[in-house]
Amino acid sequence: VTPSVTRIIVKLSPAFHQALLSFCRMSADSRLGSEVSRIADSEKSVMLMLGRCLPHIVPNVLLAKREELIPLILCTACLHPEPKERDQLLHILFNLIKRPDDEQRQMILTGCVAFARHVGPTRVEAELLPQCWEQINHKYPERRLLVAESCGALAPYLPKEIRSSLVLSMLQQMLMEDKADLVREAVIKSLGIIMGYIDDPDKYQQGFELLLSALGDPSERVVSATHQVFLPAYAAWTTELGNLQSHLIPTLLSKIEKLLREGEHGLDEHKLHMYLSALQSLIPSLFALVLQNAPFSSKAKLHGEVPQIEVTRFPRPMSPLQDVSTIIGSREQLAVLLQLYDYQLEHEGTTGWETLLWVVNQLLPQLIEIVGKINVTSTACVHEFSRFFWRLCRTFGKIFTNTKVKPQFQEILRLSEENIDSSAGNGVLTKATVPIYATGVLTCYIQEEDRKLLVGFLEDVMTLLSLSHAPLDSLKASFVELGANPAYHELLLTVLWYGVVHTSALVRCTAARMFELLVKGVNETLVAQRVVPALITLSSDPEISVRIATIPAFGTIMETVIQRELLERVKMQLASFLEDPQYQDQYSLHTEIIKTFGRVGPNAEPRFRDEFVIPHLHKLALVNNLQIVDSKRLDIATHLFEAYSALSCCFISEDLMVNHFLPGLRCLRTDMEHLSPEHEVILSSMIKECEQKVENKTVQEPQGSMSIAASLVSEDTKTKFLNKMGQLTTSGAMLANVFQRKK
Repeated sequence: VTPSVTRIIVKLSPAFHQALLSFCRMSADSRLGSEVSRIADSEKSVMLMLGRCLPHIVPNVLLAKREELIPLILCTACLHPEPKERDQLLHILFNLIKRPDDEQRQMILTGCVAFARHVGPTRVEAELLPQCWEQINHKYPERRLLVAESCGALAPYLPKEIRSSLVLSMLQQMLMEDKADLVREAVIKSLGIIMGYIDDPDKYQQGFELLLSALGDPSERVVSATHQVFLPAYAAWTTELGNLQSHLIPTLLSKIEKLLREGEHGLDEHKLHMYLSALQSLIPSLFALVLQNAPFSSKAKLHGEVPQIEVTRFPRPMSPLQDVSTIIGSREQLAVLLQLYDYQLEHEGTTGWETLLWVVNQLLPQLIEIVGKINVTSTACVHEFSRFFWRLCRTFGKIFTNTKVKPQFQEILRLSEENIDSSAGNGVLTKATVPIYATGVLTCYIQEEDRKLLVGFLEDVMTLLSLSHAPLDSLKASFVELGANPAYHELLLTVLWYGVVHTSALVRCTAARMFELLVKGVNETLVAQRVVPALITLSSDPEISVRIATIPAFGTIMETVIQRELLERVKMQLASFLEDPQYQDQYSLHTEIIKTFGRVGPNAEPRFRDEFVIPHLHKLALVNNLQIVDSKRLDIATHLFEAYSALSCCFISEDLMVNHFLPGLRCLRTDMEHLSPEHEVILSSMIKECEQKVENKTVQEPQGSMSIAASLVSEDTKTKFLNKMGQLTTSGAMLANVFQRKK
């Protein structure tokens, strides 16, 4: 019998359990082990744990994925009780990504704004701004961009005195010192936002100086941002301060006047553009001010059906901040104001309407006076002022343009029936006032009566200038500006046809000259149907001066048109000028043809140049050898020299070189031997090199073409010629053609 065994239960000791569990390989000795081993049991302990762990997590996350940590960092920075830890976390946020791209910066900024909303202005100033200041000179532009963008994004959440002091100073420093265009562009946008929240009138002048710096920035991106954001925001603040009409606009006008006074021997067109474009960007703000301070502004209530604003009522704004409806408050409110505005202008007048009277009695007269001082031959200046007046008139509307703008120009220009046939010169008609009125005011609206007014004005100007023997620059400037838009080609041709059939030969001469300006922009159908018939009519005019005046336009057609039939008609007309016996002693006609050949020959159709231009230049050079009046002979010879210099850059066949080009140069050398030894030296060298080239070409290649330019290979010879160049009447640019092979 097996004896019974008593069950003895022995409880395992804690030491054994501990030893047993040691095989689980847990570690509480390390920093991480310590964090893992204790679970946070309150909101505060969670924040403390995140504050301790995040600095160790961030460096170990892939750069491309680090934005995933932004919510954690911000939430912890927001709620953490320790200022030192919060500072460390925000430092991590701003240094999270080495070179944050656009999307990553937006994510950080979104987080900063959320943080700012939560913690309030005091903590934003104390905790976020130092992070910005720390990175203001960071070596990576992406980090400086983050700083510039943060200043704008945080502006609404900062204490107002900090906005207009520290933040404004930071942005000013970056605008003046940062070399990266993208950073300065961001600075400008943030400055605009600051202007929307600033309420310290003492900063107005500082803002104006920043505006001028921004407008003069070398980067187009920065200037564009200035017009889109900073300038409209600054204008809104200026309007609040009551300075738009009393300081901002008058100061810009004064700067333009000063430029014109100082620029008699060379206007700084860049600065003129800078100031005038700023004025142009202020037009919507000015119009909004006029509406909001009108006698009817208190009646402008939204009730019932709101009238629609025509889509084309205003010029397209550069940005939403330049949209009049945005400045006013809403499109509906603007619609009501516009209806009352038009009614007031048409039926009740402007008495007591101070803001509008300032525009009519101070701004417009000053602008029109400025316009009279700009150089009419500067296409850029005329275009700038034309666009300015067009935007001003379109913004202030048709009734304002017809009743307030046009009468002021008409008073200055004094175009009336009595003096249209007068031979006395009218000085103002030669100024830029003419093209700017024609292209900036009379083109604002395009109904039939508007077009008739424009046609009539241009016809009157053409007549008066012609009869007064005045320079045609103002008329030419009008044609150049209008001719850039194909919509006006028919209208300009109508004006010129008026000149073609005018009773005065002086007016017909002007019409002939103006065709040259129009030919380059007009399509070939119009050239064939309207231009060439008009020129052919003028080319058989009883007055020789009118016939001669058609030659440059015929030449320009040869340079620009490709229709064979059209070219043949023009060639026949030029041939009749050159071959008809009645013109053989016409010195003025020959001069005009030679000048035209020199101008258009290099760009003309090669066959026309080879078969017509070069052979006729040879004949004209031969005839000039027989001229007995030295002054005329030298004049023709000088024009021939310039024509040959221009044509020397073209490839010329060996046959043409031997039979016409070289013989023509020899005839020209004969003239210059007696009349201009300096020219003769260059001609002799040209002829010698050309003859050598023909000889070499004959030995090497029986057939081929050459350019004189290709033959002038000696640097010593070239230097000697160029040293002589300064003593000659020939332009440097023309003579330089001798040494360049045509590309």
